[in-house]
Amino acid sequence: MRRVVRITLAPIMVVLASGALSALDVEAQARGRRGDAAATQPVTLSAQVKAQIGDFYSSRTTTGAEALPPGIRRRLERGKPLPPGIAKRSAPPELSSRLSLPEGFEIVEVGLDVPLVEVATDIVHDVLMDIIR
Repeated sequence: MRRVVRITLAPIMVVLASGALSALDVEAQARGRRGDAAATQPVTLSAQVKAQIGDFYSSRTTTGAEALPPGIRRRLERGKPLPPGIAKRSAPPELSSRLSLPEGFEIVEVGLDVPLVEVATDIVHDVLMDIIR
C-alpha cells in the first residue's frame, strides 16, 4: 500500500512543479510582450502637435483627397488596426520633419483624416478627422 501512495504522489508532484514553472514562464512572457509601464499607456497626439498638423493642412492648396466611405471610416477607430486594403499615404516630409512623434509611430493620410499609427502593427492610436481639405 505504501508503494502505491509513493507512485501516485510522484506524478502529482511533477505536475504541480511543472504547473508552477509554466505559470512563471507565462508571466515572464507576458511581461516581455508588454514591455515597460510606458508602453501600456495610451499614445495620443498632444495639443501642440494637433495644432501643427491643422496649420499645415490649412495652409496647403486643395489636395484632391476624397472622404472615405462611411462604412470604412467607422472602422478607423483608436485601438484597432487600419482596415485592410485602405488607401493610405505617408504624411508629407515637410510635415513629418516638424513633428515630434513618439518612436515607432507615424502619421498617415487616409481620405480626409490623419491617424497616428504604430508602424509595426498599423494600430490607430489617435485620429484627426476632416483635417485635409
